[in-house]
Amino acid sequence: MESLKITDVEVFLTAPNNIDLVVVRIKTNKEGLYGLGCATFTQRIYAVKHAIENYLKPFLIGKDPSNIEDIWQSANVNAYWRNGPVMNNALSGIDMALWDIKGKVADLPVYELLGGKSRDGVALYVHTDGGTLDEVEQSVRNAMNEGYQYVRCQMGMYGGAGTEDTGLISMKMKKAEEMGTKRSPENRRPGQYFDPEVYAKNIVNLFQHLRSKFGNSIEIIHDIHERIPPIEAIRLAKKLEPFDLFYLEDPFAPEHTEWLKMLREQVSTPIAMGELFSHPNDWKNLIANQQIDFIRAHVSAIGGITPARKLAIFGELYGVRTAWHGPGDLSPIGTAANIHLSFSATNFGIQEWTPMNDALKEVFPGGPVVKEGYAYVNDQPGLGIDFNEEEAMKYPPHGRLPEWTLARTPDGTSVKP
Repeated sequence: MESLKITDVEVFLTAPNNIDLVVVRIKTNKEGLYGLGCATFTQRIYAVKHAIENYLKPFLIGKDPSNIEDIWQSANVNAYWRNGPVMNNALSGIDMALWDIKGKVADLPVYELLGGKSRDGVALYVHTDGGTLDEVEQSVRNAMNEGYQYVRCQMGMYGGAGTEDTGLISMKMKKAEEMGTKRSPENRRPGQYFDPEVYAKNIVNLFQHLRSKFGNSIEIIHDIHERIPPIEAIRLAKKLEPFDLFYLEDPFAPEHTEWLKMLREQVSTPIAMGELFSHPNDWKNLIANQQIDFIRAHVSAIGGITPARKLAIFGELYGVRTAWHGPGDLSPIGTAANIHLSFSATNFGIQEWTPMNDALKEVFPGGPVVKEGYAYVNDQPGLGIDFNEEEAMKYPPHGRLPEWTLARTPDGTSVKP
């Protein structure tokens, strides 16, 4: 039998849900055998595309796709300088596609290659939001009626600012009407304005309202999204502690993780961290020092399934659970990778879920399905998902610069989004 070789690496850009996605397809010398991966860095899609086509593709042609570990390690250091979301997403697309191929060759789903299922379904949380307390309450009721037992609750998205940028979640979100903001100076520059102090003081009312309406019948998550100064995040975490959050996410920016030690000393609320990390080692000290409880990794930003499974195992040693990032700017291929990882990890915690529209399902047939708040994958070999190139061409990418990342405080200062 002829040995298996990589013969081509293709990159596709598409936006079936109004969000730019990057898809990788690796072809082999065996007819009909290919693998699919997600390389979506939606704010820099062209940089990722060129990184794959100009650098990783020539590196991969002729290699045996079964040697996933060797390819990951050698590709990671091939440029000498390493790390960063552009190259990591490029590498992730390759890595997922190689796992997809390996599953197809073995005639097994990827979760079987990772040790098999540790559970019968993957518990999900969905986003709930609104401009008022009543609107958020209704959003939570809608999620509960669909069977979800975990919800992330925001009011006015991050920091109460809302968003007009449909490239974030495929819809506009109302600004928090009951918070207000301080006055701005004259000639206000463009941006998404919010008031960190007003948000920190008023968001507590949301959780008082939700617990008074739902009691403990639903698990609640909140995402600070690094939008307030570190000391304000600690003060807010203390105020939220009585409401028994499932976890509090990203209380600090990645640059301020040293504040986690102080936070841990003052509150017992579980902490999720790491959506913006781009290297598995970014979690190492936080896990080893028991400063976080959930690994909030964007799998494609750290390089794919290969580093994610190692990170999950490392977390297991310290009692830290997984909570893979699952936003709208993740292709259904990346979502499938998340679900396969979540099925296999003993220390699974929760999986973020962004519902898919019909266009996404047409472009990516065979993706995960949701029933009563749980996700399931089919038992097809590999990741179990396919890519319809003809359908994808109906939804060309936008390539526009994001608006929601231009966050500003009332005086016009640019702050972390």
